[in-house]
Amino acid sequence: MSIPPITVRSSPVPVAPGADGVAAALLVEHVSKAFRIGRGKPPVAAVSDVSMRLERGVIHGVLGANGSGKSTLIRLIAGLLTVDAGRVEIFGHDVVRDELKVKRLINRVSVDAAFFRKLSPMENLTFAARVYGLDVPTARKSIYAILERLNVGTDRVDRPVEQMSRGMQQKVAIARALLTSPVLLLLDEPTTGLDPRSKIDVQEFIEEIRATHDTTIVLTTHDLAEAERLCDDITVIDGGRVVITDTPAGLTSSASERLGRPATLWDVFMAYTGRSLDDDVVEGEGEGDR
Repeated sequence: MSIPPITVRSSPVPVAPGADGVAAALLVEHVSKAFRIGRGKPPVAAVSDVSMRLERGVIHGVLGANGSGKSTLIRLIAGLLTVDAGRVEIFGHDVVRDELKVKRLINRVSVDAAFFRKLSPMENLTFAARVYGLDVPTARKSIYAILERLNVGTDRVDRPVEQMSRGMQQKVAIARALLTSPVLLLLDEPTTGLDPRSKIDVQEFIEEIRATHDTTIVLTTHDLAEAERLCDDITVIDGGRVVITDTPAGLTSSASERLGRPATLWDVFMAYTGRSLDDDVVEGEGEGDR
């Protein structure tokens, strides 16, 4: 079953053209963010001079070890944190100056999605529909269709969320994000900790969202096979800085030249950061993904 067309806005947010007449889906220019971690200690740089430009309809991966600044970058793009320097634009709208317009264009799914745990998926999603000013009867039809596509059976729709598995809860979080029909979807490790079947369901759904809704997607993940499958381009960050951006094929080709043998994305990450993707960045090297 394909995802049905979802109309959630009474009036679309206009896209502001850039200097070249075409607005990027996402423009991050020289963005930096630091955090104070204690009295008398200097600020710790979480994101340092990061720039990227994404066109509409692409899936862009961000790879980095724990604490490399991935989640901070996602929160800066979402407007949940303010930048210390630089700027972020969503389809030509500044995330600070045009906050309300931007919020109508984006949505975010994190690894620690929050719910009213005593309520059911339908109650949680209906509440979200009301918050966004959607027509509830129409939204309920979309909710059923999206949950069905994610293999969340009708027998689970009215059970309390706290009785659902981690994988099922994450599917509900993705359904909630799609309910607002975002043109920019931020997925912060959406499949971390999921069982293999749930992971495949979510990956297939991400591909279908892009194909049917022309949605631009930013994906952070620790799953290199997932990154290679889903992403048109990948940015590797280390210590809050971009070390390389290229297509998956381009990254492995560059690493192969450096290593003198065929390389995988795992080799790419090791070659350009000097660490394993599962390593934690120690205090002072980058910001913990909190």
